[in-house]
Amino acid sequence: MIEILDNLDTLSRPHLDLTAVRLGGVALGAPATSVPRRSIVEAQSSLVVRYRGGTDIDSEYYDADGRRLTLDEVVNHAAQSDGFLYCADKLSYKVRAGTVVGFAIYGPHLSHFAHLTSYEELLGAFGTPDRAREDEVYGDLMGYDAYYWGAQKHVSWDAWDHRISLINLGAFEGNTGP
Repeated sequence: MIEILDNLDTLSRPHLDLTAVRLGGVALGAPATSVPRRSIVEAQSSLVVRYRGGTDIDSEYYDADGRRLTLDEVVNHAAQSDGFLYCADKLSYKVRAGTVVGFAIYGPHLSHFAHLTSYEELLGAFGTPDRAREDEVYGDLMGYDAYYWGAQKHVSWDAWDHRISLINLGAFEGNTGP
C-alpha cells in the first residue's frame, strides 16, 4: 500500500489504483472511525443545520432544534453516516455510509509541486486531463479544474497564485466521468 504523503509524486499519475493508496494512514474503503480523532478539527454532517466559523473564529454547530452541537457529536455522526472530516494537517476525508470514499489534500503538502509555475507545466507533469474547465468569476480567470478519470482525481490550479491549490481523489463529483 502506497502512503501518498510519503510519495506525493504518485498524485501526478494519470492512472492510479485507489485500492493501493492511503492518505495519513487511512485507506479508501476503511471505516471513517479510522481517521485519527486527535487530528480532526472540523466536520460536516447532515446533523448540522447551521454552522458558524471561519478564520480566527471557533466553529459552532447547531442542529434543527437550534441546539448547539459539540465537535465530537458532529464527528461521530459524520463518521457513522455521511459527511466530511477535516484535519489540522490540511487533509480531508469524504465519508459515505461510515466509509472513507475520498481524500482531499491542500495546503503545505502541495508545496511538493511548487516547481510547477504555470497550468501548462501542470499539464506536462500530470498529463492531459479527461475533462478540464476554466474557473471564472466576473470574467476573471481564477484557475482551472482538471479531472483525470483513470485516477478518479481532480487537480485545481490557482491562476492567481500560480500553484496547485487542491487535489482530491475518490468519490467526488466529476472524478469518474460524465
